[in-house]
Amino acid sequence: MSIEPYTPAADRYEDAPFRRVGRSGLVLPSISLGFWHNFGGERDLCDQRAVVRRAFDLGVTHLDLANNYGPPPGSAESNLGTILRADFQGHRDELVISTKAGYEMWPGPYGDHGSRKYLLSSLDQSLARLGLDHVDIFYHHREDPETPLKETMGALADAVRSGRALYAGISNYSPERTREAARILAALGTPLLIHQPSYSMFNRHVEGGLLDVLDEIGVGAAVFSPLQQGLLTDRYLDGIPEGSRATEGRFLTADQASDDTYLERARGLNAIAAERGQTLAQMALAWVLRRSTVTTALVGASSVEQLEGNLEATRNLEFGDDELAAIDEFAIDGTGSRR
Repeated sequence: MSIEPYTPAADRYEDAPFRRVGRSGLVLPSISLGFWHNFGGERDLCDQRAVVRRAFDLGVTHLDLANNYGPPPGSAESNLGTILRADFQGHRDELVISTKAGYEMWPGPYGDHGSRKYLLSSLDQSLARLGLDHVDIFYHHREDPETPLKETMGALADAVRSGRALYAGISNYSPERTREAARILAALGTPLLIHQPSYSMFNRHVEGGLLDVLDEIGVGAAVFSPLQQGLLTDRYLDGIPEGSRATEGRFLTADQASDDTYLERARGLNAIAAERGQTLAQMALAWVLRRSTVTTALVGASSVEQLEGNLEATRNLEFGDDELAAIDEFAIDGTGSRR
């Protein structure tokens, strides 16, 4: 790991676009750095450190994690903890750091789902790995139909009241459960700040009601997988490169990346992006950000170059009606899904 001291860029906020989170007082960068794939124990820590440094230099203040991010689970939080201690000791208050709990994290009945026991124990473990006394946003990662929603939301509210988190969020909740979660949290005196759903040109389920609910109740959206695991980039348009995510088969399969229907639609979108002077990835990010409800799009980055390319998307977020109609011919929900 490099031991060169880090001094953040003095102009890091000059051109950085921020958006308000719903009707709260908090703003987030239009594009945030997600730690799902590229910050685990299998990745070089020097590379991770370079990406986080460059992100901050470009005004990316929001870092999004979960207890199970890695692999192995927990390693993304541990690695960020190391980076924070090395480079960001004097800049914690310039960062919005979020984490989640809701998927299996340790053996037995208390290491999964949505009980108070699991959520607050997991948060304490996350804080220890991160080396922090609080996170800015603590999410419940997915619905748990077996646990009363009042118990789950009560745990989030207590995380905020105890000072271990500043805001409460939910992820992967239906429109109906989102509305109910917000009602319960409001009654407990801890407003629901943000929802984290998946959203992309090939995964448009949130347009079926969730975005309308978030607009109505004043909650922001941090959308994940806006590039559909790499399918909404130009990486697979001419075959599957060696060492790509599709060759690993972990979250994307070779069959998905070589499917004729997917390729036809992705190539059609790529042509529209070229007319806009953008890469396919940049247009895909701009497209989700066209919705005012979307506060931020979460992107992973395996290199500084990939990060910089993605951040260029914010330079052109405008779409004409003709462009949107042309995009709709190819941006079809379910494209590239696992068969």
